[in-house]
Amino acid sequence: MAVNPYISSKRYETFSYLPTFTAEQVRNQIAYAIAQGWNPAVEYVHPDEMSDHYWHMWGLPMFGEDSVDTVLSEIEACHRAFPNYVVRFVAYDNYTQSQGMAFVVHRG
Repeated sequence: MAVNPYISSKRYETFSYLPTFTAEQVRNQIAYAIAQGWNPAVEYVHPDEMSDHYWHMWGLPMFGEDSVDTVLSEIEACHRAFPNYVVRFVAYDNYTQSQGMAFVVHRG
């Protein structure tokens, strides 16, 4: 019986049971979040501190941002600054005052 590598790996957020997203899939998810009117943000944490509840925010949430390329450039800037850290995309829903979506883009 083969072991599924995604079941034995650590869970990170909304899509953690799926294989790692391709660049196009990441772009599509960010585009979806923006289309919903959610505010994008980028967060990061050292892999050893992932079980804690606090992630560091990369700048402020990008309130009203409607460019997927701008969000992707912020994700890449965070990853360049912290190459061994876990970097995730978060989309905040103003209406429900909660996260509409969150997923890891770089696993550190």
